Amino acid sequence: MRHACFLILLFSHLSLAEVTLVKVDKSLNTMYIINGDKIVEKFHVVFGKNPVGHKQQEGDQRTPEGRYFLDYKKEDSSFYRAMHISYPNKKDKENAKKNGVSPGGLIMIHGQKNGFGWLSYITQKFNWTDGCIALSNKEMDTFMELVKVGTPIEIDP
Repeated sequence: MRHACFLILLFSHLSLAEVTLVKVDKSLNTMYIINGDKIVEKFHVVFGKNPVGHKQQEGDQRTPEGRYFLDYKKEDSSFYRAMHISYPNKKDKENAKKNGVSPGGLIMIHGQKNGFGWLSYITQKFNWTDGCIALSNKEMDTFMELVKVGTPIEIDP
């Protein structure tokens, strides 16, 4: 019983922790959920099929790099839960316009394709999205519990 109480206290502490930053290291396939200077949670993540470099245009299958915000949650996604990343920003739009292309959009942090969550032990071993950041469904539940809309996200190469 004492262990169960400890787990309840630990989980309630995590859910009460204010997340101040989501930091993604593309080279390590790692996402850190941060409160101040403390890592609250760490996840293995995967990206677009063409993960090296910053997203330049729609369809390039790259995940953006830089500082953005998580600006809304989407519970009716084609994937198990999702939170939108505020890509493209002003600079992304200007660069795309200069190059005569669309910057793309709808970049999300999400779980597995609906109905295929049971395959995450395989799908989380390679980059498979169109430019999004993918977690297992269980990890996506934890992410959605901890991270509020408006939280900044930094995506590093």
